[in-house]
Amino acid sequence: MRGPEPFGRLPLHKRLLFRLFLVSAVVGACSVAATAWLTARTATGAIEREQGQITADDARITDHLLAYAAGHSTWSGVQPEVRRLSRETGRHIVLTTLDRKPLADSAPHAPQPPTRSVTVLDPLSADGAHGSADRIDPRAVGPYRLTTTERALLHGHARREAECFAKTGIKSVIDTAPNGRPTVRHLGRSGAPAAAPLCDRVLERTITKTERAALDELDALVARCLSGTGISGIRVGIDFSWSRTASGSWTANSDDDITSCVAQSRREQLESHVAPPANLTLGPVGAADRTAFGVSPRSTTEIIALAALVFALSVGAAGLVAARVVRPLRHLTHAARHMRDVGDATPVPVRSRDEVGRLTSAFNELAAHRARLESERKAMISDIAHELRTPLSNIRGWLEAVQDGVATADAEYIDSLHSEAVLLQHVIDDLRDLAALDDGRLVLHPEPTPVRLLLDQVAAGHQARAEAARITLVIDADDDLWLDADPVRLRQIVGNLVSNAIRHTPLGGTVTLSGSSDGGDEEATGGCEGVRIELRDTGSGIAEEDLPHVFDRFWRADKSRSRQYGGSGLGLSIVRKLTEAHGGTANVSSEPGQGSVFVLRLPGMHDGSRCGRTGPTEFTRRDSTSGSSASEPGTPWGPVPG
Repeated sequence: MRGPEPFGRLPLHKRLLFRLFLVSAVVGACSVAATAWLTARTATGAIEREQGQITADDARITDHLLAYAAGHSTWSGVQPEVRRLSRETGRHIVLTTLDRKPLADSAPHAPQPPTRSVTVLDPLSADGAHGSADRIDPRAVGPYRLTTTERALLHGHARREAECFAKTGIKSVIDTAPNGRPTVRHLGRSGAPAAAPLCDRVLERTITKTERAALDELDALVARCLSGTGISGIRVGIDFSWSRTASGSWTANSDDDITSCVAQSRREQLESHVAPPANLTLGPVGAADRTAFGVSPRSTTEIIALAALVFALSVGAAGLVAARVVRPLRHLTHAARHMRDVGDATPVPVRSRDEVGRLTSAFNELAAHRARLESERKAMISDIAHELRTPLSNIRGWLEAVQDGVATADAEYIDSLHSEAVLLQHVIDDLRDLAALDDGRLVLHPEPTPVRLLLDQVAAGHQARAEAARITLVIDADDDLWLDADPVRLRQIVGNLVSNAIRHTPLGGTVTLSGSSDGGDEEATGGCEGVRIELRDTGSGIAEEDLPHVFDRFWRADKSRSRQYGGSGLGLSIVRKLTEAHGGTANVSSEPGQGSVFVLRLPGMHDGSRCGRTGPTEFTRRDSTSGSSASEPGTPWGPVPG
């Protein structure tokens, strides 16, 4: 039974268009709600700030006018102060007596006087920050105001007292009361107390002539207030606290009566020195006073309509954007199906530079890469089939000849069969090595390796073939150059390069193998010098457009060349893969007709004394046939130089 079509119609909730539309709708709704909430919060905050500013301005005006009343016996000169405060705060200020007679008006020609804020200004009955316990504004000093000479005298005492405190490690500042009397306020110790004499509190004991006269007057007023209560001998201090004299008399519950009489006597004493009580009325300049903030039903409807319009526009725009995103995705889906069914893919036009455009470009690159791999795969199958068919056909023909009695299985005959088997095994080994390198299953066995001896071994293995092609093999390497590498795989790398060079070098040419230190690669090799192995031939060279593909597997510059002359295209790919597995790099440079230069850069030795160009005296050697290792003294490569 046939299953459902994997590319059938998707459910609505799984479609990208629906998801984009839903997300856009949610975003639009959230944005509208957030905007409305933010607008409401902003408006509320603005109203609260405005109300706070109005309250602060009202308090400032009240405080300034109370200070004026405390320092003047009448309101006759308050008009300039009222106008200044009105300019600074933007408030309409009206000052009247308690029976509504005008005293001052900051805007006398205003069409409507303010009526919202009404406050009674009385410095002898004040509330707020400046009001004392008896509600008398401390700025109402009256007869206690010191003369200039008395102020200078008391400030001298205060400075000396503060200096004395500083010597004992106590910080202090000098404050000045409204009547001009200084006080020393302690701020705490700044360090360990120093050895200094105790400070004489002269300031507290000094009462000026002006203060003495005012306090005597206050004592008389208090005594008159307490007459008939049986309380006498009460004295008021400079801070307006009271005390009893030894010759006075009082009752058990007389404290409240005394405190009340002191406050009443102070008001009576100051009454002629301060302005009389007055009404203060405040309001905005040139506009009716607003008492409430709100939104009308019409404004509410407009806000809802505007929010709905914004929401509709957001949803419409989201739908258009979603459609534009989905359209190229549909084209990509169609191209992918065509590539699955037919085997090739027509490039999809790239109509934008956004993420979808990049996805389209990546798809086109993937399709081209897939087509190239498919072509290489077909070429690989053809090459591998030819590689396997030729030696197998030869082996089969020779064996059948022996069976038929046409040929004799002598030593020369067996050597020919062995050569064909080795050729077959070489192709299989190449394929196995590439598969292991691709899967990460190839295990290297690095050991200290002398470069010169390794190059000599590779050259000896290819000497017969080079002589047959009349090609000269030249070795140019330092005798004391060592590196950490798998010697079997390293011989395979260099051998592939030599085999490739001999194949592409004409008769009478030269192939040069050289090894040297590569100091420029120390950072990449853990602080040690790298090793540079270079193969230079005098062959036909490689075209510039072919250089990027030299190390691609199954690639040959001349597609018409047979395996005997052109190879299967696996050798150089194995070279790069094995070099990278050693932590190195493989590169090629060439000019047509001038030959080619293959360069291998490999890490040097990097374990202390074995770092650089110094050969080891003992290390682990691996048997190239069995894969086993054994620790032996000396070196299997010959004597260690130096």
